[in-house]
Amino acid sequence: MREALSENPGAAGVARDDVLSALLSTIRLSGSLQFCFMPTGDWQTDATPALASLSAKASGTMPFHIVVEGRCWLKTEGEEADLEAGDVLVFPFGTGHQLGAGRDGKLVLPTRDLPQKPWREIPVLRYGEAAQGVRLLCGYLQWGGLSFAPLRQALPRLIHVRTRAANDGDWLRATIRQMVEEVDRRRAGGVSMLPRLTEIIFIEILRHQIMMAESRSVGWLAALGDPALSRCLSLIHGDPKRDWSLEQLAAASGLSRSALADRFQTVLSTSPIRYIRDWRLYLASVALATTSQPIAAIAYEAGYATEAAFNRAFSRAFATPPAAWRAMSRA
Repeated sequence: MREALSENPGAAGVARDDVLSALLSTIRLSGSLQFCFMPTGDWQTDATPALASLSAKASGTMPFHIVVEGRCWLKTEGEEADLEAGDVLVFPFGTGHQLGAGRDGKLVLPTRDLPQKPWREIPVLRYGEAAQGVRLLCGYLQWGGLSFAPLRQALPRLIHVRTRAANDGDWLRATIRQMVEEVDRRRAGGVSMLPRLTEIIFIEILRHQIMMAESRSVGWLAALGDPALSRCLSLIHGDPKRDWSLEQLAAASGLSRSALADRFQTVLSTSPIRYIRDWRLYLASVALATTSQPIAAIAYEAGYATEAAFNRAFSRAFATPPAAWRAMSRA
């Protein structure tokens, strides 16, 4: 029976989908900022200083760019790419980068020129007087999901989706068109709509990245492709509050206890029980940021008998006590 379980590819696919669904359901942006950037002629901009300043104030700040019209180039850490309309860029770790058109163009700093908030409408920043230009939707996302180490280790420095070339890009292109319409038509509520649309696009891009990633031998993506590990992770993510034992997880995964522990260590560099703890603490961080539940109740749901024990474990994992994390997330 165990051999049949470990060699059922259909079950592995369902298990992987369960894990992705559990992860995606936890994604909530704690903050975002959007603006329209319209330079013409030869120009260049450097996001590195602004990102360094933002990273010093808050972790999990991710810049994004959506090329709506025209073409430009991207430079980041010695690499260069040509961008065209429909390209979406997300920098999960706030990597410094430069955008531009032509060579030796004038340096423009749109983040410096943004008006003070609050905004009654989305800012549109124009530079230059040439007829041909580029139009980008730019901004920043604030997300605590990178505090979950297996996911953080699975993401690249840059997520670049070319929606024109993607076979499954129709839905993403339609959402981008809706964002552009909100900027152009200046309807009531546009400032509130754009963060929601941005969140939807981010979730879709994250799902696209995970599903389209090349097969790897180690890491979270590799675990999702492993029938036994994927089934084990599905159980953990499907019922994180359960008092799972190694014996239960091994039996359901079609492996012995030692084989499951060894495979976890090889692929994920952790143990099943430690993975459960880390996932529970991540869910606790989401609850602290998005709900008004008492910390004692969150501690109980995370599997801790006392609030003091939860405080110690959370502080070790996030380098911040739970109460301070909640305050920082809402600031």
